[in-house]
Amino acid sequence: MRNLLSRTRLGTEGVLLGIILALSMVLALTTDSFLSLQNLFDLLNNQSVNIIFAVGLVVVLIAGGIDISFAVAASVVQYVVMTLLIDTMGGGSWPLGILLSMLMGTLLGLFNALLIHRFRIVSIIVTIGTFNLFFGLLMYFTGGVSIYDIPDWLYYSIPLLDLPAERGSATLYFPAAVMTVMVVLTWFILARTGFGRTIYGFGSSPEAARRSGVSVWKIHAFAYGWLGLCAGVAGLMQAHIVQEVVPNALIGQELPILAAVVLGGATLGGGRGSVLGAVLGVLLLAVVQNGLNLLGVTPYAFRMIVGLIILIAITTSNLGNLLPRSTRAKNV
Repeated sequence: MRNLLSRTRLGTEGVLLGIILALSMVLALTTDSFLSLQNLFDLLNNQSVNIIFAVGLVVVLIAGGIDISFAVAASVVQYVVMTLLIDTMGGGSWPLGILLSMLMGTLLGLFNALLIHRFRIVSIIVTIGTFNLFFGLLMYFTGGVSIYDIPDWLYYSIPLLDLPAERGSATLYFPAAVMTVMVVLTWFILARTGFGRTIYGFGSSPEAARRSGVSVWKIHAFAYGWLGLCAGVAGLMQAHIVQEVVPNALIGQELPILAAVVLGGATLGGGRGSVLGAVLGVLLLAVVQNGLNLLGVTPYAFRMIVGLIILIAITTSNLGNLLPRSTRAKNV
């Protein structure tokens, strides 16, 4: 599959973009509202949180790790930050809320990095443990009670772009701008800095990176810390969108996000992946889900499709390992 993509010179991102465009054309012909400005803006508004998660997760996958605790971490950040702001800071403000969410999310990510690096435990085992630890602590201390009385600055929507549409107006909201900033920052770090290239190198060959003097702790700390930071920001944006804080609202988001990032070209072995691929992976799943909703297909079909996408993406990324060694050597 990798060689096929190389020969066609499209790359994973080009193939994904082509699939999204083809699928959009089919949905435009079979539904009345898919290509409406309202629906497209709704897609971007609704996927802002998932894209922020995805660009954080792709950094961890490129570094050769995996994290399934980020959605629970976002829930913890939501609850802790809201409680702090309401009880001790008079409600706070947008700058204070974002700063606290980034700080709290980074600390949770660094906790994962510390366990993985210090005790040399496989990342998926650590994050399964912290997934249950974070969720158990959150439910224990909150009793599963939601926060409905959030501050005004978080409650009211902030329109960025409002255009006339067939049924009223189509509006792009503040989370889309935050998502854009996180995408650009992550892309800049990975594609335009030496440290970003070091992350790719470490993910491709950790032992070679160690021998060349790369600080493994810095790689782990940045990868999991950055995902934690993204999770904190995503958690705050999700609370802003739904106008409440529900302790278990984000549970279950891990697999679709992981599927989207793997679909976008990242591999579970590390060293491969891109921000653009992660964004396109999220958008492809969003278009599929949106199309199924517009066509009146049961939501369970989407779960089935996500499962199939995970299996297909992982299988195709490992097809090379099934070839005889001599054939693999020729293909290198």
